[in-house]
Parts: sequence; structure tokens; C-alpha cells
Amino acid sequence: MSGQHSSQLLLLFLLIKVLILVHRRNNVAKLLYLFTLGERTHFGQIECLKLLASHRFADKRLGYLGTMLLLDENQEVLTLVTNSLKNDLNHSNQYIVGLALCALGNIASVEMSRDLFPEVEALMSTANPYIRRKAALCAMRVCRKVPDLQEHFLEKAKTLLSDRNHGVLLCGLTLVIDMCEAEEAEEGQEGVIEMFRPLAGGLVRALKGLTSSGYAPEHDVSGITDPFLQVKILRLLRVLGRGDAATSESINDILAQVATNTDSTKNVGNAILYEAVLTILDIEADSGLRVLGVNILGKFLTNKDNNIRYVALNTLNKVVAIEPNAVQRHRNTILECLRDPDISIRRRALDLSFMLINESNVRVLVRELLAFLEVADNEFKPAMTTQIGIAADRYAPNKRWHVDTILRVLRLAGAYVKEQILSSFVRLIATTPDLQTYSVQKLYLALKEDISQEGLTLAATWVIGEYGDNLLRGGQYEEEELVKEVKESDIVDLFNNILNSTYATQTVIEYITTASMKLTVRMSDPAEIERLRRFLSSRTADLSVEIQQRAVEYTNLFGFDQIRRGVLERMPPPEIREEQRVLGAPTKKRQSKLLKDKSKKPVKQAEQDMLLDLMGGDAPETSPTTNGSQNTADLLADILGGDSGLSSPSPQPAQKPAGSVNTSAIMGLFDSNGTSPSPSVTQPASSGLDLLGGLGSTASPGPSPAPSTPVHTAYNKNDLTLTLQVQRASNGNAQIQARFRNVGNFGQFSNVGLQAAVPKSQRLQLNAISKADLEAGDEGIQMLKVAGLTGALPPKLRLRLRITYAKDGSDPVTDQVDWTEP
Repeated sequence: MSGQHSSQLLLLFLLIKVLILVHRRNNVAKLLYLFTLGERTHFGQIECLKLLASHRFADKRLGYLGTMLLLDENQEVLTLVTNSLKNDLNHSNQYIVGLALCALGNIASVEMSRDLFPEVEALMSTANPYIRRKAALCAMRVCRKVPDLQEHFLEKAKTLLSDRNHGVLLCGLTLVIDMCEAEEAEEGQEGVIEMFRPLAGGLVRALKGLTSSGYAPEHDVSGITDPFLQVKILRLLRVLGRGDAATSESINDILAQVATNTDSTKNVGNAILYEAVLTILDIEADSGLRVLGVNILGKFLTNKDNNIRYVALNTLNKVVAIEPNAVQRHRNTILECLRDPDISIRRRALDLSFMLINESNVRVLVRELLAFLEVADNEFKPAMTTQIGIAADRYAPNKRWHVDTILRVLRLAGAYVKEQILSSFVRLIATTPDLQTYSVQKLYLALKEDISQEGLTLAATWVIGEYGDNLLRGGQYEEEELVKEVKESDIVDLFNNILNSTYATQTVIEYITTASMKLTVRMSDPAEIERLRRFLSSRTADLSVEIQQRAVEYTNLFGFDQIRRGVLERMPPPEIREEQRVLGAPTKKRQSKLLKDKSKKPVKQAEQDMLLDLMGGDAPETSPTTNGSQNTADLLADILGGDSGLSSPSPQPAQKPAGSVNTSAIMGLFDSNGTSPSPSVTQPASSGLDLLGGLGSTASPGPSPAPSTPVHTAYNKNDLTLTLQVQRASNGNAQIQARFRNVGNFGQFSNVGLQAAVPKSQRLQLNAISKADLEAGDEGIQMLKVAGLTGALPPKLRLRLRITYAKDGSDPVTDQVDWTEP
């Protein structure tokens, strides 16, 4: 009886245990459901770990699923999973091994990777293809977490690339691509791509077999054999052929075969064609093959699928600098995309249209862009007006066309025209005497028709004030453009209409105030001059200090006619200096790598020993920017990854630019109550728009290096470029001009800044950036001075640069770059 009783107790115990396990599994399943709803489920993590210890497959499957969802590599409880993973990786059941590999590939931390990589390496050689492919993907995670372990998987990865199983080959390709791209992103790791380049021939044969094979039901997708594997092979061939002429030559034929034989009527075929085009344009392919790739993208533009058209436009934006003539053939198709209902396609087509403009097609393209500007969304107009202004300034066939184009822009979107474009337009008129009468007539008529566009109001007011006598004299050009006789009272009435409207902003009032004063010496009717004088007198009590001060000065000038006429004479044509132009680099010279630009390698956060090795064994000194209240010690510790001594440089005063004007000398001409600026305050030489009456001054970033000094690109990413120009002084010191430029067409950058570190044997002085917020085409300049503490500077400077910025209001970005003078 006692033995029977013991058996019953044991059976009852087992039943209770089973019920507990079933109950736990159900509870964990409910927990995962709550997790998908966004509820807090951290309290159930231990229950998932308990399921891992079960011998039942159903329990392990749910336990691993919960572990992958509820835990990540930063959880301390994850250390309890290592032993369970190690046991399951050596399990006899392939499905349990697969569960363990899947979990390890998703949540492996650095410690887990180091502990379990021998098991993963052994499983990559197993005979079971189900385990081999999961082990390959797990190895990719291990290599990402611990790059030093990559060498253990290289030979195994080469073996996977010759596997006949499609699933194993696909996972092996994924592993190899990740290894090769990691080498491109890391400086100092060489040889991985070279190790896999000899396998390009085998990959070409595999791809040829896929493209020419017949129907294979286990791999067929819409009539195409294994498109996923074809895409992966093309991607790896792109990595192997990039920058290597011999490898590129060996894969040219298969690329041409894929590009011509793949069915483009199906989405899977378009995916393969797109990957083939990216490969063609990124390797050292011949020009005929590149033209074929561009033509495929042009064919994509005629597809009804918006996604296909978007990727085509996005790729053509990168290709236009490489094959501009081939892209030009599809110009009409690109312009048709400007009328697409999808705003993302319109944006990409607009960006591409500007890049297509050159001397031969500027009339046609600008006419189309102006037609689009008339119906474009407001968010497009700031960038469009800037780009059209740049294109007109660079490629205008004649100055008459240039004036008409900018005038059309001002009439359509004058409220969105930036100051640089207005300044360039005013400078164009001031330096072209033959067009001054024509320009003032056209601007007067345009302003009379529409006073709502602020940019048009500003430009017209300045031109009328400067060349109002030309407007009153007439001197028309062509009969169809005859301007009716303009009376002096008409001009004054127009100014009064603007001032009494809701469009009279403070800036507009400032411009009209200055223009009215200029007109007092260009008009002959005493009654109208008296009207202008009364207007100026009414502004002497204006709430704006700027307007009030100018009105007082101008009113006082009426008592000194000789001085007034001398002061208000026509301004001399401003000197056009290259740095004053709003243009960027010409389109044909833009260097844009299609996919992977090795000059854009992201730099890993370096540890202090790496910096010591770079700088020759000494910890660097650093100098923070004066933009913001950065703590110097915290900044250096953040850059170097540890504590370091440093010396804080004294701020360098802004130096006076060559063309600066002492404001106090001018203010001495006026008998006014306005406060004169301090003699130490200087203003840079006025550009065209500065003459309109604005008194904002900007400090010069310092003297520029000699024009013959070479310019080196230190950073080029996310449409932000940083160039360095080094000038050696006679005393052995070096001055570096760091120039940030927004090369994008639409984006804007804010809080742009640079921090730098030099070896301890050198001293660095870093000034504040001249402009921390960069619109499209804007530049900001920051000056650095490097001096040797123990002697002359080395022939090649070495700097560690830290670039910070925020693009389009997004989160701040911080990139670190090691730069050595070429």
C-alpha cells in the first residue's frame, strides 16, 4: 500500500508541475499580447526565463519569443540567459538550436558574443542547412558587437558563398556584405574586401544560372527565379567591384545581361533592375553600361507606381553629377513629374530639375520652373526662388533675360525670396547702366500691380529711389513694353499706398524712408518734395529706433542742400567679388558618390589610447567654440573618452575686414540726436541689399587665407560640407579657415559648430563661427590658429574635429573626424 501511495503522490506531483507549466505558458502569451498593446510588462521577464529551462519545445519557443521582445542587450537579467543559450546551441533538436540562434542574433550583448561565439562558429559548419543559415545571421550580430571576432568567421563565410542551398547562400551573402561594409566604415581595417574579391567569378556564375534557369517552383516569384538571392548577389558584386577595375570588368557582362533580360513589367523584376542599376553606377563600369543604367531609371519614371518613380528620381539625383548627358535625355519626363499629385515626387523632380540646368537649356528649364512656381506649394517657394536665382546668375544668356527672370520670380513669390537673391539682383542692376531705365520701369509697373510681395516691394523701392530720374525721363525700349508717362506724384502716391496697407512691415518702411530721401534730389516738383519731407518728418517719432534715427538724420539734411545732394548722389556700382556671389559650385563639378563615398566614413567614438596613438603619444589640447556655454573640461572628456588636462584659450577679437567703413565718420555728417556707434564697431563692405537701409552688422570671422592656398574637404555628409584652408605664417604658426557650406537645395542647418583637438606639443586657438544657421547655399566661416609650444609645427598638421549641427529642426548630430593635412 505504501508503494502504491508513493506512486500516486509522484503522479500527482507531475500533474501539478505540468499544470503549472501550462499555466505559466498561457500567462506569458497573455503578457506578450499586452506588450503589443504598449503596456508595461517588465515584471514578467523572469517568467520568460523560466520557460527557457523547460524541456518542452512549445515552452522554449514562447520563452525565446518573450525574451527577444521583452529584453534587450542592456538588461542585467540577460546574463541569466547565457547558460540556457549555451545548452540549447548544443541541443540535438535542430529546431531548438534554431530558436537559440535566432534569440542570440537579436539580443546578443558584447559579453554574450564573446562567450558564445565558439558555438556559433561550429554551427556554421554543420551539415544541416537549416542551422547553417541561422548561424550565419547570428554571426553577423556577433561581428557587429565585437569586430575583433570577425576573423574567426571569414573562412566559414567564404565556404557559405559556394553553398548550393539557396537559403544558406542568401544568409552567407548577407554576412559577407555586412563584413565588407563594416570595413568601408572603419579606418584601419583592410583586407576583408580583398579576401572576398576572388570569389566574384563564382558569384557571377551563380547569378547567370539564376537568370537563365527555367521554372523552379520552390524558388519562383512571379516567374522570376529567386529574386531575393539575385538582389543580394548584385549587392555584394557592387561592394567587391567598387574602386577595382579588374573586378568591375569581370562583372560587366552579367550586369548587361541582367539589365536587358529581366522582365520589367513585374515588381520583382523592377527590384532586380534597380539593384543592377545601382551596381552599374557604383563600380568602374564603361560608359555604355552607365548609359544603359540611366535609361532604365528613365523608364522607371514612366511607371504608374509612385514608389518606382520615387526611387528613380532619388537615384537620378545622385547620378546626374556622374552622367549628366545621359540624364539630360530624360529631361521632359522629369519635368512631367513636377505635375504629379504626390508631393514627394514633385520635390525630388524639382531638385533634379535644378541640377539639370546648364548653359544650353537654361531658358527652357527656367521657363518650366517658373510655370511650376506659379502653382507650387508655399513650402517649395523659398528653395525654388533661391535656386532659380542661382541658375540665372550662373547661366543667364544675357543680362536682359536675367533681369526679366528675377522680376518674374519676385512677382510670383516675392515674399519667399531670400536676401542673397535680392542683393544679387540689385547688384546686377547697379552694374548694368544700359538696363537701369528698363529695370526701374518694369519694377515700378510690377509694384503698382501688386504690393503684397515683400521681396518685390524691397527691390522696386531701392531701384526707384536710386534711379527714379530715369523713370521720370522715360526712355522706353520696345513698343510692346512702352511705359505710360510717370508723374512724380504717382511715385509718392504709390509709396503712400504701401505705407497705408497691411504689407508695410518695418523693413519695408525702412526702405521707403531711404528711397523717399533719395527722391528728394531726383524730383523737380517742389510740392512733391515737400510731401516727401513731411513724410520723413512724421517718422521722427516712430516707435522703431532705426526708422526714427534715420528720419531725424534725413530731416536735418534738408537744412544743408549742398551736403544733401552730395550725400544722396547715385551710389557707385558695387564691386563684384567672388565671395559675395550667392552661387555654389557648378553642377558639373559636384562630386557625389552614388552609394558609398569613402570620404563620408562615419568615425567610431575613439577611445583615449587611439587618440594618443594618433597624436604621437600625447594627449591633445582642445579649444571650444565660443558659441554656447560649453564647459571646456566636459567637452574634452566627451571628445576623448576620458579626463585630460587642457588650457582654455583667450577669445580672439574680430578683425576689421579690408572693406569696412567706420560708422562714426558717416554719422558726423548729421546733426542728429541719434546715438553714434562706438568707433570700435565696424561694418563690412555693403552688398547690394545692405544699401537699402538696413544697418545690421556682422563681425568678420577673420582674415582669409591666400587664394592660392589649397582647399581640403574634411567632412561631407547630409548636405553639409566642411573645407579647411591652411596658411603657414613666417613665424612657423598656421592659420586654418574652416568653411561650412550647406550644399543642399531645401534643407537648413542650425547650431552648426566645430570643436578641435591638437597634440599636446601644440596650442590651438578657435574663434566662433561667423554664421551658425545655414540656409540652402549659405556658408559659415570659423578660424583656427595652431602654434607650436616647443618649436616649429610639423609639415603636416593633424587635427581631431568634432562637427555638431541639427538639420531641419531634428535632433542634434555629432560627428567626429580625424584629419591630416595632405
